Amino acid sequence: MRTKLAAILAALTTVCSLAFIAAPAQASTGGTADGDAHPGVAMIAFYSPDGRFRCSAALVSPTVLLTAAHCTSDTVGKVLVDFRPVVAEAPPSGLPTAAHPSAGYTATDLAGRITGTAQAHPDYSGFTDLRNWNDLGVVVLDSPVTDRPTYPIAAAGTLDAIRPGDLAQTVVTAVGYGTEVRKPDSGPQKPAPMSYPLIRRSVDMRFQKLDTQVFQTHANVNTPQDTGGTCFGDSGGPVFLDGVIVGVTSFGRTANCRGTDGYQRVDIPSSQTWLAGFGVTP
Repeated sequence: MRTKLAAILAALTTVCSLAFIAAPAQASTGGTADGDAHPGVAMIAFYSPDGRFRCSAALVSPTVLLTAAHCTSDTVGKVLVDFRPVVAEAPPSGLPTAAHPSAGYTATDLAGRITGTAQAHPDYSGFTDLRNWNDLGVVVLDSPVTDRPTYPIAAAGTLDAIRPGDLAQTVVTAVGYGTEVRKPDSGPQKPAPMSYPLIRRSVDMRFQKLDTQVFQTHANVNTPQDTGGTCFGDSGGPVFLDGVIVGVTSFGRTANCRGTDGYQRVDIPSSQTWLAGFGVTP
């Protein structure tokens, strides 16, 4: 989900205001630092009426980033786009703050950086109706990005073609800038989401359930078959199957990011029709 960007000191923190504790970087719930494996996946930072947030997004054309509706539905001002695999190992994040937060980022605030405008799927239900989820958004870039790869979206019905008996053995890969889940260096030793380091990570997951609008996985870090799941800040990030995007990170059902995770499908008519309006097709 969204991770709040603290306006003061430009330090990124989670909505739970988790403190930064230094430790070796791992993936959101047990994966790996992505490095240059997915250079077309970016972190996006933006303002809403509730403050500053971050999400993840994937370049699907030189001028369009694919992300989630809950990362774009109430954005004010411009969106900051950052493709660096390592944004910050420790606070402060180094990201700019808006001169007038209520108006969001302006071109002046983001001079010299990659920027865009957020748009959300018009039928986004705001997490109220699983049959009409549509947690899909885009960032239309102000200038084309031509020095990074673009990723294809899956053809219609790609996930429906997987035989039910094969679903639990099918591996997908999520990529994003989500918070790391690990034990803190001091205090209670219960694993929890940590604010830093702020890096791009990738994680392999297996299907748990496939619905008409979303699919779900389970973040299981206790078996060798699974490397984890997604967490705060991974929202909007792509989920790949055989090199194509089949979904974007949408929700998690536990506060510690170690339970069921949900992803908006892009291989369904409601997603594909809307994305075609931005020139994004399978």
